[in-house]
Amino acid sequence: MKILFVLENYYPKIGGVETLFKDLTQSLAKQGHSITVLTNMSPSDKLKANENYHPNLQVIRKTFFNRYLFTFLAWIPAFFLARKHDFIHTTSYNAGLPAYIAGFLTRKKVIITFHEVWGNMWFDLPHFGKLSLYLHYLFEQLLLKLNFYKFIGVSQFTADRLAINGIKTEKIEMIYNGLDYKEFESSRKKLKNNDKFTFLYYGRLGISKGLDILIEGAGILQEDFYLNIIVPLNPASLLDDLKDRIKKNGLEHKTSLFHELSFTSLKEKVSSADAVIIPSYSEGFCFTAAESVAMGVPVISSGNGALAEVVSGKHLIMKTFSGKGLADSMDLALKGKFEISDIKKFPLTESVNNYIKLYTKIDRSLKQKTV
Repeated sequence: MKILFVLENYYPKIGGVETLFKDLTQSLAKQGHSITVLTNMSPSDKLKANENYHPNLQVIRKTFFNRYLFTFLAWIPAFFLARKHDFIHTTSYNAGLPAYIAGFLTRKKVIITFHEVWGNMWFDLPHFGKLSLYLHYLFEQLLLKLNFYKFIGVSQFTADRLAINGIKTEKIEMIYNGLDYKEFESSRKKLKNNDKFTFLYYGRLGISKGLDILIEGAGILQEDFYLNIIVPLNPASLLDDLKDRIKKNGLEHKTSLFHELSFTSLKEKVSSADAVIIPSYSEGFCFTAAESVAMGVPVISSGNGALAEVVSGKHLIMKTFSGKGLADSMDLALKGKFEISDIKKFPLTESVNNYIKLYTKIDRSLKQKTV
């Protein structure tokens, strides 16, 4: 098989999705398939424009300066690359449109992995204005209306959301995201070593991540505790908003912000926490939840989206999705009153194998149609 991957981000950028597609493309290359990855590169990235991680795996990085230019211009290099491949694999959101255009122009089948599907939930999100939310909603609806060959949901919740938003059942596949458990189980939580009970949030500065709920809930809680927050420096506007909320809720003396930690330092922070908080408005899968569980750290979550599928072990689910609901769960955590369930695992090897099975099925189907 000759497969073109059109991805907004790719290794060595760090993240669960990046790890998944690094392992997937490398596994395919080792099996003898010809793989090309087209991805975005910012001017500040000190990366090679063309790089081979394996004789069968070529990574092509183009500088589009930002994700929006990638969305509207990446179809041009994708078009020339697609002609040499059997089909294309892409992901939501920003890589989906250029991949589809390239596939349409070259008559190549395109499959897309949807990490989350919001639909009308866009209008429940904070931070963005109504016009911005409406434009994001329209762009997602555009992707859902495009005639992709297959839509892959990364959880049962996401697969169900695809169906609710009009995708035919026969076009939907469910493949869980995967985790390399060797990377996390070696950092399993040791004995408590914090002077104060320490809550932790780590993840993107996304408008759906519930950071407004996090700070409101922490501000309501009167007990003695500490809160560590690990987030990137961008978007700067959301970081400034977070700092303002911390100040307005009188949490400066209880809260520490961390940025751009190494993978090793991140794992150390997570494994030393007494509980990880995931107050998201929704989650398509949630690597933070899977990673925290793998490290044996209790999780407090909103329970929204796929969190009910992914969270396990010692955990608490907010009774109401509000600052008060989070404060109540944090209070239970301080008292050690966690719920306990069997540990759920999502092995990376299983995810990769399921993708390879799907590719093989698609390849056979395409060859039968040409006979």
